[in-house]
Amino acid sequence: MKGVMRFGKKGKLSPLYVGLYQILQRIGNVAYELDLPNELAPVHSVCHVFMLKKCIGDSASVITLEGLGVDESLTYEEVPVRIFDRQVKRLRSKEIASVKVLWRNYLVEGATWEAEADMKSRYSHFSASSPIQA
Repeated sequence: MKGVMRFGKKGKLSPLYVGLYQILQRIGNVAYELDLPNELAPVHSVCHVFMLKKCIGDSASVITLEGLGVDESLTYEEVPVRIFDRQVKRLRSKEIASVKVLWRNYLVEGATWEAEADMKSRYSHFSASSPIQA
């Protein structure tokens, strides 16, 4: 489409909403002016209320970057802290062992099931029988 600016991926995987931007002023009954960064200079800063989504911040889910060890490329390494559970899924011809892993900087609800063989290859100090010491 002519005049449409895409953010991120193209097609059905493109994001529905982009960024968190402060509302500068209300213009009319249904239009708002946003404080957009310089990268979005081609985008018109006034938009309809239906294009906005309310963002309510949860201070409990905010993690500071200092504790994460974020590098220059804005990435960090996930570190396993503890193994909660172990299960073996039986398929027709093989068995797949999985472990439930609690990761550093996540709550207990954020524990994920990972393949035991994958955990052993990525983390040499891994042991399914004892908790991981970070």
